[in-house]
Amino acid sequence: MGQQSVILNKKVELSPEKIHAVIFDMDGVVTQTANVHAIAWKRMFDDYLRERAKREGGEFIPFDDDLDYNEYVDGKPRNDGIKSFLESRDIHIPLGSAGDSADTESIWGLGTKKNKYFLDHLKEHGIQPYETTVELIKELKNNCVKVAIISSSKNCKNVLEGAGVLDLFEARVDGVYSETHHIKGKPAPDIFLEAAKQLGVEPKHSVVVEDAISGVQAGSRGDFALVIGVDRVGQEEALKENGADVVVKDLGEVSVKEAKPKGHALKLMGEIFERGQNKQLAIFLDYDGTMTPIVSRPDLAILSEEMRQTLRDVAKIHTVAIISGRDRQDVQNLVGVEDMFYAGSHGYDIAGPNNQSFQNDEAESFVPVIDQVEGELKQRLSHIEGALIERKRYGVAAHYRLVAPEYVDEFVRVVEDIHHDHNDLRKTIGKKVFEFQPKINWNKGKALLWLLECLGLDGEEVLPFYIGDDVTDEDAFKALIGKGLGIAVQDKEKPTFGYYTLKSPEEVQQFLEKLIERELQK
Repeated sequence: MGQQSVILNKKVELSPEKIHAVIFDMDGVVTQTANVHAIAWKRMFDDYLRERAKREGGEFIPFDDDLDYNEYVDGKPRNDGIKSFLESRDIHIPLGSAGDSADTESIWGLGTKKNKYFLDHLKEHGIQPYETTVELIKELKNNCVKVAIISSSKNCKNVLEGAGVLDLFEARVDGVYSETHHIKGKPAPDIFLEAAKQLGVEPKHSVVVEDAISGVQAGSRGDFALVIGVDRVGQEEALKENGADVVVKDLGEVSVKEAKPKGHALKLMGEIFERGQNKQLAIFLDYDGTMTPIVSRPDLAILSEEMRQTLRDVAKIHTVAIISGRDRQDVQNLVGVEDMFYAGSHGYDIAGPNNQSFQNDEAESFVPVIDQVEGELKQRLSHIEGALIERKRYGVAAHYRLVAPEYVDEFVRVVEDIHHDHNDLRKTIGKKVFEFQPKINWNKGKALLWLLECLGLDGEEVLPFYIGDDVTDEDAFKALIGKGLGIAVQDKEKPTFGYYTLKSPEEVQQFLEKLIERELQK
């Protein structure tokens, strides 16, 4: 598993070409809450053990906040940790129910008391993130690597908000979500696998970062690319023995290789032609920002007649497809060129010549909840001038390009709150836009690979291109690593999985015209 990264002198370098997502545990990795949990656990267990010993005339043996915490409690869902520790003392009490008070002698009751002690401590002392972890997360995001957070805690959201890091994560699988969706706790890998699924990334391209023994066990069992153990308490060997590929004392020891394109496509056409020599070309493009400039409103993104004619000309020679976040029928109407394939809603809905079509049946089941989210966004953002809600068949987008800067934070909070209430949907981030989509393992990269396969274009005799400008296009660039060439449209240089760059839709048109010229010169 460790082959996905370069490990030198206890330094870990993550390569975005191979690592597409990193999944962080919260306590002890992102936030300095592990000691707070340990304090709350010890206070609760000692209260109970002392009272029980007094009641039954036995010896009071206190909870060991080192050995007992690490062995029975750390990293597990609350009730599992309580049951595990009590059984180690040969104590068996009823499970009880979620409404049990802190005075109830049940698993749920003891959990209520522990949670009260934890929240009391947070309220009194506050919470801080690990700054090196925050820096690593920002570095990952800047290099187009997705990030998620997992926790067995039901207080996950409150803790992240208190630490000021809630908005850093594209997916969150916490104790509330796990209980609602019946996800097994650590050492089962399920919570990490669910986070990878929400990000739309395969485990083999994902990294797990954990500080708990049960956490590295879970990561190891999930066939992830790499499991990084964080040793803040002197358990390096135990972390390695239980599944960590590498152990660091702090995430400042982890770096990210910059996702840097090779150069400007128009300046390297000779190299591109050489790579395409004796090969069939297949050309896939995004719409907004790629074939038309980015505009303040989606309805203003009108394709120029010159670009439309260029598309007609190139479609006569090569296979051409548009993969857009817009509805398929919308982008098909906007482009208006026959003999092309159109994939709408980030590839959930695909149609092409000769009545070829594909719709993701699993996505169809999400339409009712997308309807509900659309209504909530419109209602809760209606007072913010410039907020624009764009409904699609398999998604709903909330644009804030026209929102005044002083209202952006409120806009983001509303979107986050709605996502928390509907976390069976995936929240993606684009240029001044958030979008809610079905939480299934599907994205532009999956759509691109599906099209290549169903069109018989996935062989070595084909060189596929994907040209796009947005965050969602990075999934397509990743899918083409080792298979074809991604071209990122960007007016200033920034990290991308695109192999080459172009600066504008005008340069995209010039690039397509050069492909046409090359074919005519044969």
